[in-house]
Amino acid sequence: MSVDGEVRQPRTEADEPGWEVDPDDEWGVAVIATVGRQLKLRREAVGMRAGDFGKAVGYGEDLVYKIEGGKRIPRPEYLERADEVLGAGGLLAAMKEDVAKVRYPKKVRDLAQMEARAVEIGVYENSNIAGLLQTPQYARALLESWQPAYTPEDLERLVAARIARQSVYERCPAPALSFVLEEGTLRRKVGGTMVRRQQFERLLEVGQSVSVTLQVMPMDSAAHPGMSGRIELLKFEDGSAVGRSDGAFNGRPVTDLRQLRILELRYGTIRAQALPPGESLALIDQLLGET
Repeated sequence: MSVDGEVRQPRTEADEPGWEVDPDDEWGVAVIATVGRQLKLRREAVGMRAGDFGKAVGYGEDLVYKIEGGKRIPRPEYLERADEVLGAGGLLAAMKEDVAKVRYPKKVRDLAQMEARAVEIGVYENSNIAGLLQTPQYARALLESWQPAYTPEDLERLVAARIARQSVYERCPAPALSFVLEEGTLRRKVGGTMVRRQQFERLLEVGQSVSVTLQVMPMDSAAHPGMSGRIELLKFEDGSAVGRSDGAFNGRPVTDLRQLRILELRYGTIRAQALPPGESLALIDQLLGET
C-alpha cells in the first residue's frame, strides 16, 4: 500500500532492470554490501519481517532479500521509504549519493568525477553527439545500435550513467563548456523523428547557455586535425589538466604538458575551422525544421 492509501503491486526483480551490482567493481560491491547490512540490521532491530517490510516500501520479499544481501542496488526512493518505515532518522536516506554512483560503470564514474571537478571542458566529436549533450532517448537509440548488443540491464545502466554526467550544468559557478560536433552526426538518423527533434531542441537549449559554446563543423569543411577521432580536454582549478584523443597517444588519458599542448593545438584548430556559435545554432534550428 502506498503512502496515500492506494494499493499497488510490489516491485519485483522483473520491474527493476539495470540495478545489478557489477562484480568487477570492488568499491561498488563493498558499498552495496554495507548498505544492505545496514538495512537488514535496522529492519531486524524493529522486529519487522522481510515480507512485511517489503509491503511497507512497495517491494517484493525476494527483492528485499537481494538488496539486503548486497545483490541489488536500491533505488533512492527505496532508501527514503526504508528510512521512514524503520525510523532511521535520515541515516539510510543519506546513503543515496554513494549508492547512486555504484549504478554506473566504473569507467563512466571515473569520467564523471573528473568532469565534476573541471572548470573547463572541451569536446570534439566526429562520430556522434557528445554524451554531455545527449537526451536519454538519443542515448538509448545510439547504444541500442552497438554490437554485440547490450543486455536490457546494461543498456539502462549506461543510459542512466550518461545522463547523470549532465549534472555539470547544475554546478555553481558553472564550468566553461565548449563542444564541436560534425554536421554529419547531426544529420545521421539516430532514433525516430521525435528522438531527433528532441535532440535538436536540447542542443538549441544548451547552446544558448552563457557557459556553453556549441559549434558545428560543416560537411564541406577542409580536412582538419579532428578527423582521426574524438578529443576531450578537462582543466581543473589547480591548473592541472587531462586530455584524451582517439588519434593520439594510443587513446589513453594524458597529463604531460607537452602532450596536452598538442591536443590543445588540435582542438583550437578545429574550433577555428568550425562554424561560429551563432551560425551553428542557426544550422541546428534549420535541421529541426527539416525533421
